[in-house]
Amino acid sequence: MNYIFQNSNKPVIIAYYLPQFHPFKENDEWWGKGFTEWTNVGKARPLYKGHYQPKIPADLGYYDLRLPIIRQQQVELAKEAGISGFCYWHYWFGGKGRQLMNDIIDNVHNEGKPDFPFCLGWANESWKAKQWRYDGLGDKILMEQRYEGDEDYRLHYEYACELFKDKRYIYIDSKPFFLIYKPNQFVDIKRFISLWNQWIKEDGLAEKVYFVANMDSQEDYEKFLAMGFDAVTPTYFERTELAFKHQPLWKNFFMRFYFHYFPPYRFDYCESSNYFFLKGIDDKEDVIPFILPCWDHTPRSGKKGRVLVGSTPLLFKKHVKHTLNGVMHKQNKLIMLKSWNEWAEGNYMEPDLKWGKQYITALKEVINLF
Repeated sequence: MNYIFQNSNKPVIIAYYLPQFHPFKENDEWWGKGFTEWTNVGKARPLYKGHYQPKIPADLGYYDLRLPIIRQQQVELAKEAGISGFCYWHYWFGGKGRQLMNDIIDNVHNEGKPDFPFCLGWANESWKAKQWRYDGLGDKILMEQRYEGDEDYRLHYEYACELFKDKRYIYIDSKPFFLIYKPNQFVDIKRFISLWNQWIKEDGLAEKVYFVANMDSQEDYEKFLAMGFDAVTPTYFERTELAFKHQPLWKNFFMRFYFHYFPPYRFDYCESSNYFFLKGIDDKEDVIPFILPCWDHTPRSGKKGRVLVGSTPLLFKKHVKHTLNGVMHKQNKLIMLKSWNEWAEGNYMEPDLKWGKQYITALKEVINLF
């Protein structure tokens, strides 16, 4: 029996989970032996007055995800926060099953532990050097994302299907949840969706897959549904830009001018979070809104990064409450939490030395109100 979320009276919060924090062969080749995201996190430095860097993990330390005890401790913290499950980022690059960082989810599946719901989010984009290290090789492609037709789609399906069969896999309305990060970059996506739906029905596992599209622009909403997606989820970047555009023209101009010469770009968390949940869009049944505790990806991007300034557990609590109020009328009260452990993006719920477990406590306190 899978974790089937259907007509739940409580909000269902699924947190994005980065399976990167362990050494692997390709990173050793590209960046030097032993490189992980902790390398970026640990060397981060303040870039302006009051900039909170480096961010130092507290309870779990600089962990290695190959250790089962770490994965169990993460789950215990997630349960304490009221999180319903993890969405593991999944890196399938096409071409005879090329994958990266699949060891963690494979271990979770094969070991049957920890006992916590999970699903997959396909991060379908090429890896460029600058995505991982701003002092690296710029636009050099480290691993190219390919879409190689039906044979590769079948290999991908067979891999995912083994996880769909796991009793912990998240199902929405009796369909396995599968998120696609960059739908617009996948020209053949309608056929991909159609084939997966055909195969899973033939296998008798489900009527279809519950496909979710990451939506970079509101203009893509109807297009993605027409492609065969069951739901969409908006992105933080679009909403912060929206908040930026709604400022007075003089302020908008001044900030763009200032941050051009004195980077990195900084956005106010309090102002931006007012646009994270939009009525008329995020309250639709087939839109899955997001909640976001904080953001600062200068450890990866240096002065080209973006920072949400002024985030506190109290402001996060206010933002979460507003979002939960907006979904409680829905049949499926789904919310994506961005993210559980994106430390190099300054986007995490895990305890750090500054705030401890206050973000975890804040989330749980709001959930208990509903």
